[in-house]
Amino acid sequence: MAGSQSATMSMMPLILAMGLLFIASIEAVRNGLGTSLNVVLGPLVDTFHIPFYIVIIILSAMTGFYSSIIQKYTIDYKKMKQTQNRMKEFQKEYREAMLSKDEKQIKKLEAKRSRMMQEQMEMSQAQFKPMGYIMVITLPIFFWLIFRLNHFDAMINMPFFGLVHLTDLILGPAPAWIIWYMLCSITLSQVIRKALDIGGL
Repeated sequence: MAGSQSATMSMMPLILAMGLLFIASIEAVRNGLGTSLNVVLGPLVDTFHIPFYIVIIILSAMTGFYSSIIQKYTIDYKKMKQTQNRMKEFQKEYREAMLSKDEKQIKKLEAKRSRMMQEQMEMSQAQFKPMGYIMVITLPIFFWLIFRLNHFDAMINMPFFGLVHLTDLILGPAPAWIIWYMLCSITLSQVIRKALDIGGL
């Protein structure tokens, strides 16, 4: 019972984020969130006249910073590394037992398999936990970007694509601003993680 409650609690941030994503599919709610956040973020463009592609760099840096901090305090990287190493060792032993047709060793490892699978599932859940918190913060920023770009014509000179509107679809259904945001966020996150000495797998 306690394990079930613990699993439910660990999934709460992700459930909350999915709920926010569903609610935000309603245009009126999405616009409302965008309008509200515009009070805070709007001055970057309206008052300080920062180019919109620079604003996206600033927001992606913020995303990289709080994502790294959240992951640092919600993921036990040492435990995850140990679990990963145990899984590799188990797979090696199992493969060797199968090749040598050692029935006794195979039965022993089969009994161990369920415990290893449970550890792997717990590791996966641990990786999902911070995603919920991150999405709760990040989604409103995305809604503001959509809100502003619907009322603001901005251009960007992107590698491989040249000069495009930030709302142009440049990679399948993905607009330029999404691609630019992701590129900046991934790059800056690596720098931030290195600076804050945040580990990983």
